[in-house]
Amino acid sequence: MPETTNGQAEPGLSPENAEVIQLTRKDFVSDQEVRWCPGCGDYSILAQTQKQMPDFGVPKENIVFISGIGCSGRLPYYMNTYGFHTIHGRAPTLATGLKAARPELMVWVITGDGDALSIGGNHVLHSMRRNVDITMVMFNNRIYGLTKGQASPTSEFGKKTKSTPAGTVDTPIMPLTVALAAEASFVARSVDTHTEHLQQTLQRAGLHHGSTFVEVLQNCNIFNDGAWRDFTDREVREDRMLVLEHGQPMIFGKDRDKGIRLRGLHPEVVTIGENGVTEADLLVHDEQAEEPYLALMLSRMFWPDFPVPVGVLRAVPRPTHDQLIEQQITAAVSASGAGDLAAVLASGETWTVE
Repeated sequence: MPETTNGQAEPGLSPENAEVIQLTRKDFVSDQEVRWCPGCGDYSILAQTQKQMPDFGVPKENIVFISGIGCSGRLPYYMNTYGFHTIHGRAPTLATGLKAARPELMVWVITGDGDALSIGGNHVLHSMRRNVDITMVMFNNRIYGLTKGQASPTSEFGKKTKSTPAGTVDTPIMPLTVALAAEASFVARSVDTHTEHLQQTLQRAGLHHGSTFVEVLQNCNIFNDGAWRDFTDREVREDRMLVLEHGQPMIFGKDRDKGIRLRGLHPEVVTIGENGVTEADLLVHDEQAEEPYLALMLSRMFWPDFPVPVGVLRAVPRPTHDQLIEQQITAAVSASGAGDLAAVLASGETWTVE
């Protein structure tokens, strides 16, 4: 079978009759009315996803979007592809089973900070460690939006919400740190309003083979408006965000005069040209590092102590879950033959019930 641009095989096509698939964003827009609150960041994520899908060159019938519960869970309805709107936190579970049974499909998991990191936390961990070949996009607005404003696993410590009127006493989860600890082979972050960067990040994610985790910082203008505004607004983002580029020094700032260097085991912000600091002193980003030490450090950096890193933190090749399963099946058949299910059921100790 020929391969598409993301390495997925296209079933039913042979080299002699394969044609270039030419699709546009309109091909991925469903006939369903988009129903989110006006001004919600979900609209932007949906738009950038639809814009990117044609670039993968995958037939719509070979693409599946799977979601859990929450505002993000509606996205499969708005994609003109196959999809599942599953139960709370279980989208990674269904995606794992689907990829095992139909490895040629391109599978996206759409989830939120509550859906993924609370009831779905265990499922996220295992799909990542197994390197299931799925693209998981987590909308993070630091709140439970669908159920009207309760504290979520990423809500700030002390945040007052309907479920925590005196302020939450729970330490917030750092999603990228969790994904890296679970051995995800691709980890990235973007922002709903940074549309070009979000498109680029989704493209990189869709092209990766293996467990892919993308955190999108997203605004809920009804129940947690301005959750990320301190560093994502156009007026301040150049000074308060660090755009990661593989092989490039970590430089940021409107005047491109700030950087990150390592002091002992800890990162620090420095000004180029002050106290003898030069570009050569700065950390160079390496998303392909075999060990995730650098990526883990970046995942812990956050405003106001540090600029917030966005982009790809880690992208490393590893055998995928479905590839390893197929290898085991092939080895078993080679050693013992194709097998006979009826014979297996009738073998060993049997009973006849009269």
